Amino acid sequence: MSQLKSIQDESVPIWLPRLAVHRGPRFLQIADALQAALVDGSLKPGDRLPPQRQLAAQLDVDLTTITRAYDEARRRNLLEGRGARGTYVAAPKVELNPILDLSMNTPPPPAGVDFDDMMKQGVSQVLMRADSELLMTYHLGGGSDADRKAGAAWLEPMFGHLDPGQLLVCPGAQAAIAASILALTEPGDVILAEPMTYPGLRTAATQFGRHIVAVDADQHGMMPGIFEEACHRHKPRLVYLNPTLQNPTAITMPESRRKELASIALRCNVRIVEDDPYWLLADAPPPPIAAFAPEQVVYISTLSKCLTPGLRVAFVLVRDPQERERFLAALRSFALMVAPLGAALATQWILDGSAGGLMEGVRKEARLRHQMARDILAGRYGGAGDGLHVWLELPAYWNSSQLARVADSEGIAVTPVEAFATGSDAANAIRISLGSIKDRGRLQAGLQRLSHLLARRPESFSAAVV
Repeated sequence: MSQLKSIQDESVPIWLPRLAVHRGPRFLQIADALQAALVDGSLKPGDRLPPQRQLAAQLDVDLTTITRAYDEARRRNLLEGRGARGTYVAAPKVELNPILDLSMNTPPPPAGVDFDDMMKQGVSQVLMRADSELLMTYHLGGGSDADRKAGAAWLEPMFGHLDPGQLLVCPGAQAAIAASILALTEPGDVILAEPMTYPGLRTAATQFGRHIVAVDADQHGMMPGIFEEACHRHKPRLVYLNPTLQNPTAITMPESRRKELASIALRCNVRIVEDDPYWLLADAPPPPIAAFAPEQVVYISTLSKCLTPGLRVAFVLVRDPQERERFLAALRSFALMVAPLGAALATQWILDGSAGGLMEGVRKEARLRHQMARDILAGRYGGAGDGLHVWLELPAYWNSSQLARVADSEGIAVTPVEAFATGSDAANAIRISLGSIKDRGRLQAGLQRLSHLLARRPESFSAAVV
């Protein structure tokens, strides 16, 4: 976002945020910059802020912009007015050094979206159209007809027209992955995955007594020749792929690689679970693997990663009727149904366009945050410019778990490579999530602190003894 610089005169410390043309409304940039200055210590509680007219002149903006910025900062409890004496940085009303969480992959809150209003309007529409008693009782698994139609509409950018009867509605992608494992494999079976993969897959496979075998990947994803060799050697029933903005490496598999893997899976009769939470956030992604081998793929698309985690709704495309029944039976063993009110709200938002607007806001906000990460992390940035996360390869003098521990001691949470590794040859890297910190100013401060940490060798740190 913006970088603060301080200039001291005899009475008022003048802080000047650097405003950018494509970083959102200027009043928000100013408020974010003030918050970042408080986090990094360049402004402290009790510092006097410049008069609004003076700051407007310094930044060459109109007075209304500064007034709105100061009002926004007051809303965040960052400023307080002291009458004729002026405006001052407020004493903190929360923990002085709250954790800067770069570890959780959640969609960033888009600027200009009133989430409270969206919730109120959406629930109001749901209650107008549905019997409240039906929203509070048991439903058959797999979702209502309306929910499946909404799912077909949501997946239309990936597949075009879909038969809603081929879709199932699940309480989140993790439930869909677990149900796929139970429905398509037996205890002791091998599941193939890339060397770096979603931790939820490992958790489910371990709980169910399945074994993950890593298949080497390159800059385009899982390598076809090694995949086919692994199919012959291990006789797997299932391969798990996350081909778009892969978690954690942020690689998007090109179309040619997707076709190759689909062809091999067909020849070897291996089912593919295509976990694709970020497709709608990506910039011109290739068609899903499921488009090239429709009967061979269970396709999962969750709303939690492109709208909000509170919507525990995932749409699962299973084209084979018998396989659909096995999937539903597996799902019922641990999750009878999606919460009806949550599913109805998701359906309402999809059908009235609110979900599309929210997703577009998330996409724009994610791109702004990637640009911020690219600027701050410079040559270390390992992102794709979209999606929710960055894969950051570390300098040789740091290792992943060591850096995560030291970062945690300095109030920054990151995810080390060990959380994702399915093989023994793990990269020396961490995943940085860009959406879990709500305010851009605090995200900027967290990235700056992380950048400073990366530039220092671990020998410069000594453990405290207490």
